[in-house]
Amino acid sequence: MLNRWLERSGYRDYRLQRASEDASFRSYLRLEADGRSLIVMDAPPAQEPCDRFIDVAQRLRGAGLNAPEIIASNLQDGFLLLTDFGADDYLSRLDPQTESSLYADALAALSTMQSKTTTDGLPDYDEALLVREMDLFHDWFLGELLGIELDPAQQSLWLKTRQLLVDNALAQPRVFVHRDYHSRNLMVVEQDNPGILDFQDAVYGPITYDLVSLLRDCYIAWPVERVQQLANQYFESARDKGLIDVEWAQFLRWFNLMGIQRHLKAVGIFSRLKIRDGKSRYLNDIPRTLGYIEQVSGGELSMLGLLRLLDQLSVRQRVGELTND
Repeated sequence: MLNRWLERSGYRDYRLQRASEDASFRSYLRLEADGRSLIVMDAPPAQEPCDRFIDVAQRLRGAGLNAPEIIASNLQDGFLLLTDFGADDYLSRLDPQTESSLYADALAALSTMQSKTTTDGLPDYDEALLVREMDLFHDWFLGELLGIELDPAQQSLWLKTRQLLVDNALAQPRVFVHRDYHSRNLMVVEQDNPGILDFQDAVYGPITYDLVSLLRDCYIAWPVERVQQLANQYFESARDKGLIDVEWAQFLRWFNLMGIQRHLKAVGIFSRLKIRDGKSRYLNDIPRTLGYIEQVSGGELSMLGLLRLLDQLSVRQRVGELTND
């Protein structure tokens, strides 16, 4: 089916090889033909319709950002032909020598994304979605992966914590939210760095979400002081541009609590990928992600109950037993 579509699109003498897979049902192939390299996205229409990808790609490119150009499309079968950003993602290139320049580019792109990308018609990052995401932690991590059922007091604490995190997210200024703005979805390119991928789930929501995705990345960690320094750089720039109108202390609290919401969601997703999809490699990212939750909860009075709950349930020990098997 794919080969027939490529031939109809004018590609007959070509070579295909697997480029990458992600945590969804999508997969990617690299097409080489006539000295040119392109990416074929294969997205089963029932699970991953391409129309959202096309819509958001056009929004980002319209804002002057480096999202893939769509060369050809076959929405019925779920195929897109895209420009190729190469194989060097941020995760493979970040180190103490490169992080300053790479994060400078990523933060500049984030500022442009938030200030210039159109948001009309995007789904709202509303309470229902925030709750649904956090419940992935409750259902898939605690329940399915660790086999834990909360008692009534623990469940009450969970619901109170969840609501505090919802209230924090909804209190923030709303902007375009990529929703997966991290080192595996940013590509290192020579011009207009970074190349931005995996944006099809974009929403209209809290301003700190993408910033915390980038700086408290589930796949690579930096010292606390460096994360706060980069967050403060963003804060000063965003305030100068009129994106926010609060003091640093308030912004930092937004950022910290937004991170807990995101990391609860991520731990739940990693657990679901293992159990439902058989993708065990994501288990290794759970300890780092839990570490962010513990780190921030320890310095935030409203989250001390969550910290005690995680300790009471021995989640760190249980995860260690799973990842060491």
